[in-house]
Amino acid sequence: MQINDKKTVNNSTTLNKHLISIMSIAGALTVANIYYIQPLLAQIAQYYHVAEGYSSLLATLTQIGYALGLLLILPLADILEKRCLILTMLLGAATFLLLFFLAPTISIALFASLGIGFCSVVPQLLIPFAVQLSQPYERGRVIGSLIGGLLIGILLSRVVSGLIGKYITWKAMYFIAACFMLLLWLCLRFALPKSYGNSTMKYSESLKSMIGLIKQFSVLRESSIIGAMGFLAFSTFWTALVFLLQGSHYHMGADVAGLFGLVGVVGALFSKTAGKLSDKKGARFTVGINILIIIAAYVVFIIWGFQLWGLIVGVILLDLGVQSSNVSNQTRIHQLSDKARNRVTSIYMVSYFLGGALGSWLGAFSFQYFGWIGVCFTGLLSQLIALYVHFRVINN
Repeated sequence: MQINDKKTVNNSTTLNKHLISIMSIAGALTVANIYYIQPLLAQIAQYYHVAEGYSSLLATLTQIGYALGLLLILPLADILEKRCLILTMLLGAATFLLLFFLAPTISIALFASLGIGFCSVVPQLLIPFAVQLSQPYERGRVIGSLIGGLLIGILLSRVVSGLIGKYITWKAMYFIAACFMLLLWLCLRFALPKSYGNSTMKYSESLKSMIGLIKQFSVLRESSIIGAMGFLAFSTFWTALVFLLQGSHYHMGADVAGLFGLVGVVGALFSKTAGKLSDKKGARFTVGINILIIIAAYVVFIIWGFQLWGLIVGVILLDLGVQSSNVSNQTRIHQLSDKARNRVTSIYMVSYFLGGALGSWLGAFSFQYFGWIGVCFTGLLSQLIALYVHFRVINN
């Protein structure tokens, strides 16, 4: 596969508030595809007559599919025209969402979950695109705006799917999501400018070059591990939460599990602040602060997790820490290379969502065998690893 040698982006295009808003909404709607599943796991397990732990594979495979999409699709954005690539991914996502809606067996649902994740990489195509259009002094703010949209999409997806699962049926969520993707395709077809790749590599060379980028940039290695551990802590909690709330202590349904997403939006509202702080104080400084915030969240979960107010406080801290850390990590890596920006993003986000996939599995596993305390210690362990990496420059 050869590259297009046209100019990178239409020079008449500027990154204004309107375009940032469109990109943020698009990112939120697309990333939501990955998280609709979490409040619905217990219902899906009953529908397909499988154990709750087995149904968690749906969430795990969705995130694995997302990681594979990041690995294989993002490098294409350094080569192909970006708008066409984004539109193709949206059509693919709509197709797999419809397949999940129609799936008669758990096996087909598992396959569809993998495809949903693979095609939902649009947000990570949009972020480097926005960075490319922005000025260096405003990149933290721009990244914060788009990642804020992503986190709101992640959290509100649980609210929406929990309510739809409770009052309609869990399958309806996936039909609605497919319609969202088709509407989004129509909107982005006219809103986004054309943008051509600026790499002189073939696709196969582009994939191989990512190994060299990992070796070349210690900041990329550090950020990738810390990001993975942060999202592991995030996914561990959100996967286990639905089982905790539906258990003998709380006796609550999927709708309540989803409504906890509204609490997490408080953290998302600080995304621009996190980006501005990264621009002002330095991204590495804010990463360290946010690791400590995530640790504080899990301490709250351990001590007060069986009290509703404790869960609420912990959710606010967890989402604030993970959100702000992700903004700061991406601010760091986007400064490394203009020509390899999408490949650098691919490496970071593959690590990030592999951490999330592992967290989804560990959340269900820990809860099944060790209860809520096991879930909390899993989250704490991930942040001890992140803290070690943060204060020890890798291979320095």
